[in-house]
Amino acid sequence: MLLEATQAASAATQSGRDAVTSRSSGMDLLAAQAYIERAERSRREAALDLDRQDAEVAARRNALQSAARERQVMDKLKERKQADHNAEWARKAQGAQDEIALGVHRRNGQVAA
Repeated sequence: MLLEATQAASAATQSGRDAVTSRSSGMDLLAAQAYIERAERSRREAALDLDRQDAEVAARRNALQSAARERQVMDKLKERKQADHNAEWARKAQGAQDEIALGVHRRNGQVAA
């Protein structure tokens, strides 16, 4: 869009030069000047629009990066809690197995039914 507006402004400037170099009336020169001004205004608006879009993209990119970092933190927390949970269950299971082994040892190797 900016490229098209820049090309149109260049074309308008060239047509204005052509109008000046040829034998043109005052009305032709005024029309050429108005055309040049419209093309230049269009180019400036396109440049501003592009700048706004770039700023919006940058803002959204920053928001996405922030959300990704937050998600990563949440995933690590979830993994840590799962690891703690698994360790607690392993500790409890080991305790139960130790109790069984101790009971077997107390009965001199005979398991009570």
